[in-house]
Amino acid sequence: MGRKLLILLGPTAVGKTDYSLSLAQQYGSPIISCDSRQIYREMRIGTAVPSDAQLAAVRHYFIQTVSVKDYYTAGIYETEALALIRRLFDEGHETLVMTGGSMFYIDAVCNGLSGVPTADLGFREELRRRAEAEDPGWLARELERLDPEAYRTMDLSNRQRLFRAVEICLWTGQPYSSFKPEMPAVRDFEIEKIGLMRPREEIYARIDRRVLQMMDDGLLEEVRSLLPYRDCTALQTVGYTELFDYLDGKTSLDEAVRLIQRNTRHYAKRQLSWWRRDPSIRWIEATEAETFAGVSTPGH
Repeated sequence: MGRKLLILLGPTAVGKTDYSLSLAQQYGSPIISCDSRQIYREMRIGTAVPSDAQLAAVRHYFIQTVSVKDYYTAGIYETEALALIRRLFDEGHETLVMTGGSMFYIDAVCNGLSGVPTADLGFREELRRRAEAEDPGWLARELERLDPEAYRTMDLSNRQRLFRAVEICLWTGQPYSSFKPEMPAVRDFEIEKIGLMRPREEIYARIDRRVLQMMDDGLLEEVRSLLPYRDCTALQTVGYTELFDYLDGKTSLDEAVRLIQRNTRHYAKRQLSWWRRDPSIRWIEATEAETFAGVSTPGH
């Protein structure tokens, strides 16, 4: 076909940012971000948005383009990303570089989301009221009961995705994970997936260090500035909910930081579990990527 979308994926903190810059420069491509949190403009430190120098080195798309107050989903991303990809190909690009760790966003671009049904709005509102009345862990427990497979692989801190999964389970009486398109969506370009890998303990150590760096960079102040929007779905995520609890006096700052580290490690584990099921991914060691990129510092 002559047109290729090269997707660089991997667990959080594995080092995708630096390698994606090198790949983009190699192919003369912009970088299409596939990160469901970096897309929000008010969330910079806690989402490990690339530095100003990295953003200036290569044109990036879908970085800080949506407000936390806006409604945004993987389905919207699929539509917007595909429109961008086709425009860039039409402008003359032969290979485009996409990078990120958001499993559902990547799956939406590669396979489409047409296989997932939509619940009745009245049912959705009833479930929303129930979820608000229950304790914060109720949705996760419901998903574990209704669909253990989805529970093992989903980012449980993503409340919007969690709510959607429980909604579909209850609405259809079938596991959310069972709804896959009978045939993957047909794309008019080739897709190649490269996965970055490190030993698990090394990934965990990098996560722990990065969380500490985020705190030094002002994550607490960023979270404090977002207090008026704390109920927005975008902010129901690791790095923010723990510090909201600290600001509420529910935990100490040291404990909040420890929980961010732990919950981020859990998220990395779920990412790896999800991608292990995809035989099309070509995995490479991050050290090999660093040699290619000419870097050795921790990255996204």
